[in-house]
This record gives sequence, C-alpha cells and structure tokens, in this order.
Amino acid sequence: MTITAPREAAGFADLQLRPELLAALSGLGYEEPTPIQREAIPHLLDGRDLLGQAATGTGKTAAFALPVLERLERAGEEGARPRALVLVPTRELAIQVSEAFHRYGRRMGARVLPVYGGAPIGRQLAALRRGVDVVVATPGRALDLIGRDALRLEELRTVVLDEADEMLDMGFAEDIEAILAETPAERQTVLFSATVPPRIEQIAGRHLRHPVRIEIERPEREAGEPPLVRQRAYVVDRAHKPAALGRLLDVEAPAAAIVFCRTREQVDELTEMLNGRGHRAEALHGGMTQDQRDRVMGRLRAGTAQLLIATDVAARGIDVEHLTHVINYHVPSDPDSFVHRIGRVGRAGRQGVALTLAEPREHRMLRTIERATGLRITVEKIPTVADLRARRLELLRAALRESLLNDDLDPYRAVVESLAEEFDVMEVALAAVKLAQEADGVAADEEEIPEVVPRRPREDRPGRRIARRGGPDAGVTRLFVGLGRRHGIRPQDLVGAIAGEAGLHGRDIGAIEIADRFSLVEVPEATAARVIDALRRTTLKGQKAVVRRERFDRADRRPR
Repeated sequence: MTITAPREAAGFADLQLRPELLAALSGLGYEEPTPIQREAIPHLLDGRDLLGQAATGTGKTAAFALPVLERLERAGEEGARPRALVLVPTRELAIQVSEAFHRYGRRMGARVLPVYGGAPIGRQLAALRRGVDVVVATPGRALDLIGRDALRLEELRTVVLDEADEMLDMGFAEDIEAILAETPAERQTVLFSATVPPRIEQIAGRHLRHPVRIEIERPEREAGEPPLVRQRAYVVDRAHKPAALGRLLDVEAPAAAIVFCRTREQVDELTEMLNGRGHRAEALHGGMTQDQRDRVMGRLRAGTAQLLIATDVAARGIDVEHLTHVINYHVPSDPDSFVHRIGRVGRAGRQGVALTLAEPREHRMLRTIERATGLRITVEKIPTVADLRARRLELLRAALRESLLNDDLDPYRAVVESLAEEFDVMEVALAAVKLAQEADGVAADEEEIPEVVPRRPREDRPGRRIARRGGPDAGVTRLFVGLGRRHGIRPQDLVGAIAGEAGLHGRDIGAIEIADRFSLVEVPEATAARVIDALRRTTLKGQKAVVRRERFDRADRRPR
C-alpha cells in the first residue's frame, strides 16, 4: 500500500497516544501532527512495517519515536534489554534523535541511550548493563557492542533505519545487513529516507514484510508566498571562486552558514582564506578527531563561529537552529546530495537561502538537478563592488538605527555639540557615517570578479574565422597549444577541452590548425586568458600542454 496524499488534519489526541506522551507534546508546544506523523503513526502503532519517504525537517523523528514509546510495555525496568534500535548515519544525528526520544518519553520513565564512535565505550557498556529501552546507534559502534555481547537484541521489537540513503552513501550497507541478521525475525522494521534510490528499494525488499509505503512531498506554497529556501546559483570561473564566495558572504551577511566542499584540502584552504577576510570560520571534515568535531559544533551552536566549512560526510545529520544559509562551493554530483545539503535550512517553517557556485562546465548539472528535484534555481550575476558598497551602507544604516533606538549616546553628546557650533549637524552626521564606512568598508584593492561570457544566440555570434598567415582577425586571439598530430590531438579534442573546461560554446571557437608538434586555435579575445588558464589546468589525451598566445616571427610572420 502506497500513501502519497495526507489525510485530513487531526490532533495528536486522535492518534490514540498514551496520556504521558500527549502531555509531553503539549508541554513542547506541539499542536498538531505533521503530514508524515499523521500518516505513519497509526500504521506503526498497528505493528506494520513501513517505508517512509520524507524530506529532512518534516518531523519524521517524532513519526517513529512516538509509536516506539507508545509500544513500550515496561519502560525503565532495571536490567531491561532494548526493545527498539534506531540506526542513524552520524554521531550528531544519534544525539539529536536520542534527545527527541528523551523529551517525548521522560514522563513515562523511558531510558534512551545514544551509542556512537569517538565516545568512551565504558559508559555505554555500563548503561547497557543497567538496562535501556531504546538504543540510538551509528552502525559501526552498534556492531562493536554486539560483538562484545553487550548489545543484546533478542528482545527487540522494532528496528528503525533513519536517513537510510545517507547510511548507504557512507558505506554502511554491510554493517546494516550484519546488524539486522542479529535481530528477531518477527521484529517490526521501519525505514525512513529522504530519497528512495534502487539500493533502498533492495533493502526494503529483503527486510520489510508487506510494508506500508508513505511518500510525503513538501506542501505546495500558495500563490505569492515566498519559498522557505530561496535558491540561487552563480556561474563563475574556478580561479575566481574563492573571491566570489567571499563576496557573497559579505553581501548576504548570514547569521550562520555551512559551506560544502568536495575535499578536506579544500575545506582547510577556504577556512584559512575566510578567516583572513575577517569571518569566523571553522573547518569540519573526516580527518578531524571526534573531540575536535565536538568543539567545532559547540562553537557554531554557541554563535562564536559564523561559518562551518565542511565536507558532505562530516556535515551529515547536522541541525543548527539559527542556520540561515547553505552554500555549495561546487555543484553536487547528484540531485540527492543537493537535496540533503539544502535540507540543513528551511526547517520547522524557518526561511533559508541556498547558494551554489557553478563552474561553466557544471551549468548543465544545475538544470539536471532542477528537473530531478522540481526546484527552481535562479542563475544570477556575482555582486559587483558597487553592490557590496551599497550592501555595507545598508547594514551600517541598520546598525545606526539600532544604536539610536537602544544605546546610551550621552557620552558622545559633547563631541557632537562642539562640532555643531562650527558645522551643520547634517554635515557632522555625514562625516561620522563616512568614517564608519571606511573603517568597515570595501577594501581599496577590491577587484571586480569577471563575468563568465554568456553563450550568444546563433544569429548574434560572429562566423568562424579562417586563420590567415598574418594572424587572426580583430576581436579573435589565436592560441598556441604545444601538442599536435604526433600526440594524437584532433580538432574535436581541443573543442571538447575548451568547451568543457572554459565554458565556451563549440560554435564560439574559430579555426583550428593541427601541426605535427603543436596546434593553433582561435578563441574570442575576451575569453583568451580564461581559456589559457583552463587548458593549463587540464590534460589533452592524458598529456599536459604548453598553452600561450601565439607569437609571430617578424621575418615571415610564422607562428613560433
């Protein structure tokens, strides 16, 4: 059975939960269930297996936590073995889910234990000996405890796989299979995932018995209602991406943001660069110890850090309440990763912003993500220096207004009054604003970030030019590439490399000549530096090439 449409609105009392749970929900301010809770809870209370597809931030933790707690028979019993096991991909998510169970089940005495790697195992072993009702675990630590005969699963009634797609992405498939093999065959199995790729379908087919399948889409917005997560992308050359990131952060001024990177090295480089620009940035990646990661997350949640520069794996399961922005330093390689990233903001009704920096060759992937996710990603221009100055003046105006409304300004009155005897008060204020802006304004050497040359319509593009002995036509530059026929180079190799790495359209590339040891290729003058930089950073037929503007011998005008 597959359910896609939410049933009519109902309160938590209509879901037949015990009074202790209803009292806990009321005390937390929960008024009515979300769609995933409304659809899933009745089936889980009936003991059905369930495959739930719901995006991050839709309330799915309560959707499985409340039924698990409702079905506990002797909560808090000394020496009790776990009745429920929840598997999650990361330590951070284990803590969050455990805290949710504790909040909901505190009045009924439920004992919940989070177990994860990087924490002292002795305390976890002691807690298991005393008895627990629910274990929330990462797969690796769960297997470790099972191997020590400390985590006994023979009395287990429910297994929950939360964020199952992320666990598979992180390589936990074998661990999950091994853990499930240790659980009773008659258990209830619940699987929640933001996406349901084929691998999730395979696990569901092997381990779920006649499951109810629930698919909850994010509710459609009413006409004119702003989206919870505003999507914007910027096409920028790789060489200018660090400057573009800094510019966007200056203009956006996020309360807190996560910047997603591909590699640890990129995380460390960007963190250093952003701290050098005056931001409060922290790195988070798999090369850090658990204690280091805990300290970083503590600083972010406390507000002493503003930016988290992280790899995908390190940032799984992170939930920071005051997070306003997610920034993709590159376009993710698949739509699912994009959905997971932007799911860090726009949660619980809060608005957020998702920004993506796309290299020219990644522009097509943006459109693929749009089609796969149904999201609208607007491509905009990188803010200019003038935009940055205007934004900082706007922020200064807001700060001045806040100071006028709330600060004690009497200590400065004598200064203003003495100047007012000599100058008009408006002139005094203008000078003060100027000094304040210069103290925290755009650096004098701030440069414009080159705009990527857009693809021109066919009718506006100049025709291909034929190389002439004396050099290329005006407006076109001929480049020397130090690979030729003997290196296996063909015209299509050069076109593909330039179009893919530098973002030019194939029809923007002019005449190409392939000699034995070198090649010549015409490109628009405005893009020459970009093409040279791109070709120097890539390989042609697996070989690095010398690339430069063509130089001519004065005697016979031959290229050299």
